[in-house]
Amino acid sequence: MSSLLAVTSLDAIFKAYDVRGTYPDQLDEATAKAVGSAFARFAGAPRIVMARDMRPSGESLCEAFELGARACGVEVVDLGMGSTDFLYFASGHLDAPGAMFTASHNPAQYNGIKLCLAGAKPVGAESGLVEIKADTERFLAQPAHGALAASSRQELLGAWADHVRSFVDTTALTALKVVADTANGMGGLVAPLVFGPLPFDVEILYGELDGTFPNHPADPIQPENLVDLKARVLETRADVGLAFDGDADRVFLIDETGEGVSGSLTTALVASAMLAAHPGSTILHNLICSKVVPETVRVLGGTPVRTRVGHSYIKQVMAETGAVFGGEHSGHYYYRDNFRADSGIITALLVLEMLSKSGVSLSELVAPFRRYADSGEINTEVADPAGTVERMAVALAGDGAQVDRLDGLTADYGAWWFNVRPSNTEPLLRLNVEAPDDASLAIHTEAALALIARCAEGS
Repeated sequence: MSSLLAVTSLDAIFKAYDVRGTYPDQLDEATAKAVGSAFARFAGAPRIVMARDMRPSGESLCEAFELGARACGVEVVDLGMGSTDFLYFASGHLDAPGAMFTASHNPAQYNGIKLCLAGAKPVGAESGLVEIKADTERFLAQPAHGALAASSRQELLGAWADHVRSFVDTTALTALKVVADTANGMGGLVAPLVFGPLPFDVEILYGELDGTFPNHPADPIQPENLVDLKARVLETRADVGLAFDGDADRVFLIDETGEGVSGSLTTALVASAMLAAHPGSTILHNLICSKVVPETVRVLGGTPVRTRVGHSYIKQVMAETGAVFGGEHSGHYYYRDNFRADSGIITALLVLEMLSKSGVSLSELVAPFRRYADSGEINTEVADPAGTVERMAVALAGDGAQVDRLDGLTADYGAWWFNVRPSNTEPLLRLNVEAPDDASLAIHTEAALALIARCAEGS
């Protein structure tokens, strides 16, 4: 693809939190090299650390990015393959900006770049990506040609695995039966590395690293991608199932009955453990998490703080408040002592520690938090997402809801609530509804979707 074509694709690949697109028509080596130069200039540091997932295009994109950064006088330390939370650890451990080549849960034809500053500080649309995009366009038109700075390789996976295990008391762990579906993603590398010295009986499903995802998509938030894991948990009478996404920074839990545990319930569960270890601490939860999260935090003596959706916002609020932990309904869990970065494998270990210490099943452990029914995310295509939200706000005036605009529009009626947010990348509105039970959930979800439809038409 020519540089001219690459320039025209920048609007498509620079997202709210990262760079992501199809390879090679949207994201190719020329673009990766230009991003490397632009990020080197933006970060202003003497070296950058870089890692990649198992996607076939990752190696050549990394090589191009490295050349672009080195041509701007910045050393590049190649960490090889790893999970995204491994890259964040390396950024914090080495106090260097980082670049992770991954498209997370997206299909095989995609790749992308997640960027962070030293200490795993996030880079998003409001914290540097706009500037990096502008410089990327300039470097595409006129590539950097300076003398190449040094490059090196460094092995940090062992140190990272030690760091992950430091979050639990390894002497308290018991011989739990664990099935982990890594979906041919990076969990196939990192899960055995972390769990290897521990007493668990671990079975890995689809552990071969294969960025073509031959078995099922590496997107565990979609129920159809959990079918194999649920079946295996039941078949082997496992204590817990773990479903990782492609870059293994997210995890979803399956209990011993084959029932899924939502990101909200996992947030409440882990929050209880973190508050036991850090009494009175602040806990973050994004605004589409269940009400059970702030309720749990308050009962346990902590301070809940509600945030926008997205890692860059949560990490910023975590830095501002000193929160010890934060969770998102989408399966991202953030830890102050992990450079405020998210980690699926730390979360998995903390839950396994809770199971080991409690002596009860995961279903029993989660049961107190199953208080509400939720719709999950429902997407509706509309021509004008932002305008639709504004018309919804007008339509809701005076109907008794407590409305806020922290992220999209949230209408809280006390017994139930809904949030609707425009997608950052598509002409979609994302609806989440929570109610006391399935019957009322169905009624309120239908009403919220009808409101979206009316307001989308401008009425």
